[in-house]
Amino acid sequence: METLKADVVVVGAGSGGLSAALAAAQGGARVIVFEKLPMPGGYSLMAEGIFAAESIIQERDYIGVTKEEAFKNHMNSTHWCANGRLVRAFIEKSASSIDWVMQLGVKFSKVLTLWPGGPRTWHMMEGGGKALVEALAKSAKEKGVSIFTTTPAKKLLIDENNRVSGIIAQEKDGNDIQVDTPVVIIAGGSYANNKEWIDKYTDLQFEPISIVPMQQTGDHIQMAWDAGAALDGMGVMMAIPAVPGERPTSHLWAAAVQPLLWINKLGERFCDESLGFYFPIAANALAKQKDGVMYTIFDENSKRMLIEHGTDVSLGVFVPVTTKLDQLDAEIQKGVAEGKAFVENSLETLAKKIDVQPKILQKTVHEINQAFEENEDNIFAKNHKYLQPIKKEPFYAVKCTFHIFTTLGGIKINHKTEVLDKGLNVIPGLYAVGNCAGGMYGWDYDVFTTGGALGFAVNAGRIAAENALEYNK
Repeated sequence: METLKADVVVVGAGSGGLSAALAAAQGGARVIVFEKLPMPGGYSLMAEGIFAAESIIQERDYIGVTKEEAFKNHMNSTHWCANGRLVRAFIEKSASSIDWVMQLGVKFSKVLTLWPGGPRTWHMMEGGGKALVEALAKSAKEKGVSIFTTTPAKKLLIDENNRVSGIIAQEKDGNDIQVDTPVVIIAGGSYANNKEWIDKYTDLQFEPISIVPMQQTGDHIQMAWDAGAALDGMGVMMAIPAVPGERPTSHLWAAAVQPLLWINKLGERFCDESLGFYFPIAANALAKQKDGVMYTIFDENSKRMLIEHGTDVSLGVFVPVTTKLDQLDAEIQKGVAEGKAFVENSLETLAKKIDVQPKILQKTVHEINQAFEENEDNIFAKNHKYLQPIKKEPFYAVKCTFHIFTTLGGIKINHKTEVLDKGLNVIPGLYAVGNCAGGMYGWDYDVFTTGGALGFAVNAGRIAAENALEYNK
């Protein structure tokens, strides 16, 4: 077995791991990174923007979201299930992290929110997460960081004083590498592709679909547990209603999340459809429906409005608000061939196609038409602005199911990102950051802290590195 030495070892080369590695190297540490996948990035490659409060970009654009407001929004929306000290540390760090990544060459275009009037905290990066990962990896290598890809970490080494003393990883050829180190920072991402854990730690009554089909199996989380770490945040997810098999640029998916008419497999409405603005909350409502399935119902007039006037709800930067869905007709036809879109000249035949009782669907459509005529939704109190009648044939249905972006928890940490054992004692030399660390959320991803998953990864990575450097003194 080959044996190396390092001041800091980082497990995972996503945005959290690379931020930790670079920040530690900037502080003079010898750093080794072990990455399970063949290339750096992981889930961060899918990211669009990063959270910050009181950043230089917000100041430039006269956006007045203060750190105090951001903190209160986050803690109240998580019902104070989140770790307040950890959240505060993350938010306090966020503006300086924008400066930090800008110094690496990352450029920002604008700051967005998810819904009209929402807090503008989502700092959009030119080139998205890919640009961020490339900048972090390039700078880390220039600082002497060694990044081993296709080399998963296997075991933490803990000495008789319960301190980290090293780590063992396995190379692609099966040979083990041992690194003697006083510090390990775990940043290996989520367990979204671990079906056993999803079944065990969530109350879903169906098998969800993972949007990011990577090897996010939680091996690094189990490794921390085996070393004595406590569990925290298991079962917390970032989820969204999505049309199966569609990319984020899909006009069919974009149509399906508009505030039109959403029904479950019984043919009934189950929420205020303007929840589409708050995708994790919409996913919460969908999670309670049979098989995690819904259908978005609309008529020819609504389809023409989407094509000619554009959307109200975005799919992030991929299909921004007001986008005219000029590909919708073609994508509907493709969806029909693939069994996820349906077009019929009567509600009765449409109901039969989606296996819903025709009388129930007709009753539901009657209710939404009546709500439009009376300018009031007496069932779910949807804003009258988003009430659309369903009268002109042909009629359309688009199937959506419950999808997971990522899970958001696993290892219990404190506000210094130090890993805690079951007695809430610090395991000296062990840190965890990003989606594998618990404490940032309540039951789901917080939409008020838009860009928070990527933001937490980067900010927690920097916090962990700074505390690790202090620990190593």
